[in-house]
Amino acid sequence: MTRRRWIADEFSDNEAAIVGDHAAHLVRVLRVQVGEEFDIAAGSAVRRGKVTRISPERVEFELGEVLAAAAATRISLLLAIFKFDRLEWAIEKCTELGVARIVPVIARRTDTHLASASAKRVERWRKIALQAAEQSRRSCPPEISDPLKLKEAVKESGGMKIVLSESEHKVLLRDVLHADYADVLLAIGPEGGWSEDELQLFQQAGWISASLGPTILRAETAAIAAVAIAI
Repeated sequence: MTRRRWIADEFSDNEAAIVGDHAAHLVRVLRVQVGEEFDIAAGSAVRRGKVTRISPERVEFELGEVLAAAAATRISLLLAIFKFDRLEWAIEKCTELGVARIVPVIARRTDTHLASASAKRVERWRKIALQAAEQSRRSCPPEISDPLKLKEAVKESGGMKIVLSESEHKVLLRDVLHADYADVLLAIGPEGGWSEDELQLFQQAGWISASLGPTILRAETAAIAAVAIAI
């Protein structure tokens, strides 16, 4: 039977803990008991963890053998902010696929109300990513940064930087990816796509333009498809 995996909020040497709402789910819903064993992702490795102490908002573990090293994922995502329910679904699924970092981006066509509310949603997005990472047995969730305006986001570093564009008709994403780059940074536009001046901004910053094919995809579909192709 496969053990459930949890990502430690705290760890040192041979001890780890999960705390707050993270622990409350384990205590109240799963009714964890002292002595139970789980896989615990603690820093750079996954280790066998035995529950040693339980309180309503804290579960402590004794860490044992190393089970697996944390594999570094290589895909980062600049994700223009769109309707929050669809954005959160994209965050969840891209986390399951293994994306390493997500940068929410305020684009020209991002709804004004969504842009102004986005900073208050970051902690929720991080919680969604943490839950998806544990469900998919990742060693750590993706980093989710605070929202950035596009002029700042295009300066993000990455081995290969690719902007997905509906106006690109010749170059497909799968054709520009190659093994020479260990890190790939993908930019996914909002509903309605990137504006022409935004695409020029990407070009001036050294980004490659690519397409996902002839059909027009919803923003969340494009994000998931791009990550799946690039992984």
